[in-house]
Amino acid sequence: MRIKVWAILIGVLVVFQADAVLGLEKAGDDKRREDRDPLVTKDQRKQRAWVDSVFQNSSFEERLGQLFMVAAYSNKDQKHKAEIAKLIEEENLGGLIFFQGGPVRQAQLTNYYQSLSKVPLFIAMDAEWGISMRLDSVLHFPKAMTLGALPSEELIYDMGKEMARQFKELGMHINFAPVVDVNSNPNNPVIGYRAFGEEKRLVAKKSLAYMKGLQDHGVIANAKHFPGHGDTESDSHYTLPVIRHSENRIKDIDLYPYRELIDNDLMSVMVAHLHIPSLDSEKNKATTLSKYVVTDLLKKQMNFNGLVFTDALNMRGVANFYKPGEVDVLALLAGNDILLYSQDVPKAKSMILQAIAEGKISQQEVEDRIRKILKAKYWAGAHEHKPIDTRNLLQRLNNPETELLVENLHAQSITVTSNKNNFLPIKYLDLQEMASLTIGGDGKEFQRKLSKYNKFNHYEIQKGADAATLSATEKKLNPYNTVVVGIMGVTNSPSRGFGINPSDINFIKKLSKEKTVITVLFGNAYAAKYINDLPYNILTFENNEYTQGLVPEIIFGARDANGILPVSVSEDLRIGSGGYMKGMGRLSYSIPESQGMNSSKLAEIDLIMEKSIAKKAFPGGVVLVAKNGQVVFEKAYGYHDFKNSQKVTTETIYDLASITKVLATTQAVMFLASRNLIDMDRPISQYLPELKSTNKGNLILKDILAHEAGLVAFIPHYAKTVEAGQWKREYYRDKPELGYSLPVSNDMYAKESLRDSIWHWTIKSDLRKKEPGRAKYGYVYSDLTMYLLQELVEKVTNQPLDEFVSQNFYEPLGIYTMSFNPTQKYPIQWIAPTEDDITFRKRLVHGYVHDPGAAMYGGVAGHAGLFGKANDLAVMMQLMLNGGKYGDVEILDQKTITEFTKRQSTQSRRGWGWDKPEPEKGKGGSAGVLASKSTFGHTGFTGTCVWADPENDLIYVFLSNRVHPNANNNILLKDGIRTEIHDIIYNSIIKS
Repeated sequence: MRIKVWAILIGVLVVFQADAVLGLEKAGDDKRREDRDPLVTKDQRKQRAWVDSVFQNSSFEERLGQLFMVAAYSNKDQKHKAEIAKLIEEENLGGLIFFQGGPVRQAQLTNYYQSLSKVPLFIAMDAEWGISMRLDSVLHFPKAMTLGALPSEELIYDMGKEMARQFKELGMHINFAPVVDVNSNPNNPVIGYRAFGEEKRLVAKKSLAYMKGLQDHGVIANAKHFPGHGDTESDSHYTLPVIRHSENRIKDIDLYPYRELIDNDLMSVMVAHLHIPSLDSEKNKATTLSKYVVTDLLKKQMNFNGLVFTDALNMRGVANFYKPGEVDVLALLAGNDILLYSQDVPKAKSMILQAIAEGKISQQEVEDRIRKILKAKYWAGAHEHKPIDTRNLLQRLNNPETELLVENLHAQSITVTSNKNNFLPIKYLDLQEMASLTIGGDGKEFQRKLSKYNKFNHYEIQKGADAATLSATEKKLNPYNTVVVGIMGVTNSPSRGFGINPSDINFIKKLSKEKTVITVLFGNAYAAKYINDLPYNILTFENNEYTQGLVPEIIFGARDANGILPVSVSEDLRIGSGGYMKGMGRLSYSIPESQGMNSSKLAEIDLIMEKSIAKKAFPGGVVLVAKNGQVVFEKAYGYHDFKNSQKVTTETIYDLASITKVLATTQAVMFLASRNLIDMDRPISQYLPELKSTNKGNLILKDILAHEAGLVAFIPHYAKTVEAGQWKREYYRDKPELGYSLPVSNDMYAKESLRDSIWHWTIKSDLRKKEPGRAKYGYVYSDLTMYLLQELVEKVTNQPLDEFVSQNFYEPLGIYTMSFNPTQKYPIQWIAPTEDDITFRKRLVHGYVHDPGAAMYGGVAGHAGLFGKANDLAVMMQLMLNGGKYGDVEILDQKTITEFTKRQSTQSRRGWGWDKPEPEKGKGGSAGVLASKSTFGHTGFTGTCVWADPENDLIYVFLSNRVHPNANNNILLKDGIRTEIHDIIYNSIIKS
């Protein structure tokens, strides 16, 4: 073979001498052409010098290797590695296109292969939706059809920019993207979701943004599949598709995006394996091998001066008709610059030399293409190749900014294709108990997120379930007026109905006749044709953790919907459907960077929580942070108890202890004050006449709420009901009996009149003595404050406190797990236990309020008894930060909130009911030192706290059961765990 190659080369050199003179004449033309050459840099002199040096240091046969790129894998064996290495060393290979494997493995191979190469290799990847298309362990960018639904192109540019960054991290230079095919055929088996849409201008705008994002940041973009693969019903990987459109139609529609990109300095194009008789009528002639398509149409008529790549030469669209080597030469003769996925490089080089000797192509023309390739390498920085640093490579590839971009791309694409009578987003009046049903796949994230907004019961069935299963499911769904149905398991195969089972669609349509059914299609847009006549449809284009988590936010108005359908899927569902649907401002969920916070800094919370659990400060807990109406951090740690019997989740319900004071009783007082039903300057006896003849009668409401009314700190009421360490039979029974129904703990019930006794003991209690020389009482934090105010609320509203706050706050806000006496509503497994009470109840307190006084009240007291999960607290605090508005309801007014949450006197840091940071700089009190002085919130004895900061629109929730198993455990306070975490949160805010 080598003897034959050299013989051919001698002949080529003779031809080259004749071409040399012509080459000098062409030099001037080349220089003028550089003005429109996208491969030329500002640094032309250095670029030309580098290209010349490559030529001077290599023979023509060696330089021929630059025309070839072959497939490489990082998940194959040593044999494959050796084969690639041999091609690099013996054939002076031009480049590699990497396929399956892993980032670190690929980086190591790239370093190795580049070290073998005399001329730096082009490293490329077919990464239409990012390197995750080929590599494991990295984030997936959305596919083109998803991007086609975006209302603008800014995020697509950002995606191209981020892809370029990831390519640079892996030492890569070319991304074989974007796909600019105008997908005018819904049955297209090979393009479909890989295209931006069916309209040429839309495709041009989206692909241009993608291209610029890549090329503005040093990675060569590649528009494909020229001249247009959008209207085929066969796959060129397996056969040669035939397109019978006229040349005018192709130029008008399919070539439109190419013209737009070429006018904006597109650097490379990939030619498809298609047979288009109107462009080249030779039988079975693929466009890749057509001189008219590649040279005349693309290069001359469209004035494209960038690199022209063949599609993979192993695909059956050409491989069925030509042998390896032969197909390479034909592709080169047609005008292609780089022969992609060549199957036999040595043979192809030999046949190219033979073609030159036979005069089929001049050596000068081949040399020009090699120079073009080298110029592109220089442009992409290949000439400055440095070994890839594999340390922390995965972390660099998967940074939080990348994750946020992926989330935003999906969020902006979700499309509401039908919304009868504007039912969506769901309003307060429709927040009755709901059901969800997922069909054909895992919808756990979808269902988990739905439960953030309302009480749901969740069901699932497999695709194509039998009649008995469907009937049973229908019965389960009977009690619900509203059902959210998630269609999973959607495929990209038009020939198989996109994986949609007709019986499933019939079942959904039957349900829709009986109740409000919101249908969410997780997958290929074309599958939406099966549900286009349903009244409430949402299309996500893809099924992943992002889309499953985002759709509930759109359903409940936590985010706006913006997606616009980029294709027509039926006569009733046309391109352009969807568009803007305004949200309602409920809490949404994202990562810290979405609101200008640093994930790495917030990760310090993990260390503190893990260290604290190890020290047995508490067995487990939950920390939540929300910024600007978005939950950016929500994590669970540890277990319910020190036996590690059950893991804590973000849904774990905790005893909130004194947080009850502000999220139940104070809220109710604020409600009444905002409606002028009470006056904070009036004595409490005006609303509770029975207090007029007592020492409490003249206490002013604002003084009571500021803990400056002279009330003692607390009264151990339970001590009156025990004797010698045992319950008094007069007060308690171990099972409910006539007159004994107040739940104190499991198997412990109090006399129904006990609350009256406690109230009597409370109002008979002494007031503190005033300090000498002072007209007013000093500040002493008192539980009795909330005993009094609970009575006031219940008297004014004529409702029990728990019913009032549930009806007026928790239900309208959709926070169904915030409640008193949670065991009456939820499984005990949902609730973290508190103290093993050896003093009073003689048992582990689990699902019942920890505070003895509140327990004696039957679990509903003004100072304690409220239970909830972290998200419930965040919603309540966001209501406060929003000026009393949340979703489509307005519960309080800003004036009332401002008055109650400001510091009320010089005697303490407190507002009315609410705790605040210490006023002195550098002191935080129960809050972090860095908390703004406008911050308000409260702590709870069980190991909880909640804080809201209006200046920074910031919420912090900490839940734990530090009193388990012993309330004397004081590590939480001694170590300042809650305040330390609060300060970490402030330190995580990125200063502008």
